[in-house]
Amino acid sequence: IPLTGDLPKVGESSKFAAEMLKDEINGAGGLKIGDKTYKLEFIYEDNETKAESATATALKLITQNQVLAIIGPQSSKQAIPAGEVCNANKTPMISPWSTNPQTTLDRPYVFRACFLDPFQGPVAAKFVTEEFGAKKAAVLYDIASDYPKGLAEYFKEAFEKIHGPGSVVAFETFTTKDKDFSAQLTKIVNSGADVLFTPQYYDEVPLIVKQAKELGWKKPIMGSDSWGSAELMTLCGDACKGYYFSTHYAAAGAKGATKEFIDKYNAKYGYVPDDVAALTWDAVRLLLQAMQNTGGMTGNLDKDRDAIKDQLAKIKDFDGITGKMTFTPGGDPIKCAVVVKISDQGAFEFFKSACP
Repeated sequence: IPLTGDLPKVGESSKFAAEMLKDEINGAGGLKIGDKTYKLEFIYEDNETKAESATATALKLITQNQVLAIIGPQSSKQAIPAGEVCNANKTPMISPWSTNPQTTLDRPYVFRACFLDPFQGPVAAKFVTEEFGAKKAAVLYDIASDYPKGLAEYFKEAFEKIHGPGSVVAFETFTTKDKDFSAQLTKIVNSGADVLFTPQYYDEVPLIVKQAKELGWKKPIMGSDSWGSAELMTLCGDACKGYYFSTHYAAAGAKGATKEFIDKYNAKYGYVPDDVAALTWDAVRLLLQAMQNTGGMTGNLDKDRDAIKDQLAKIKDFDGITGKMTFTPGGDPIKCAVVVKISDQGAFEFFKSACP
């Protein structure tokens, strides 16, 4: 997880959710697998929000720490290379938050707890069409990062399928760490677009939104699940209110087990858990379910890792707090997305559901 680097809040909420679940299970005596009960031990490694650190830490966890399985990395930029390491070393990996198809592609040991961008892109394209009557769209994205680049392309493809070639009237790029988007946003403002789609991370969105408004943008802005951090409104404030993004769950108005999770997390850590926290909770629970479904651990690491991988692939109708999940043979869950509206109070409110 990224405990330092560009996305420390992502690492923090991942760790908080995992610790809360671990304490709950160990506090109740441990995890029963077959006829034995085990205490859980989690090892946290910082991938520094960098691809090269993600591969190094994955290798360390597998070979030195001899872990049974790995949860994470979260962002696709780290999850794709780490997935290669885990698959090559036959160690099960579940990324809670990586939505890029490459993470799990042709990697039988790699899974995820979230929907994919080929699904999320069309959800956003369809939403802006239906909700805003958008006929022309602009896109602004980081071309150097796997997640926004992939999602921008899927959105463009889906939007042009609905409205015809050329209906994405501005397709503007920047590079990670850029802070000035005025050239790109000036083109976007002048393009005649009805909506701006920007699938960027919570630390970049405030800069983009504020600069767009300064340059005279008054139309809707649509985001993606990378907006969903608890930190977004701290950084963006009033500027982001009234906008929408596609994501994995909505905290405001949640019910049942999801609400229970939110209340417990909020009481323990003092803020409402974001989608990363909820997906991490689901990813760890999926792993524990697969471990229990093996019927028993042998103590032989290679055999146990294989057995866990086989059981993960067979999970059906898993009741996650981010929705029901059934795995495809490729390690991806079939599940719904939600569109969230950022309310005038700055809360992430459920607006509508979009299912495969």
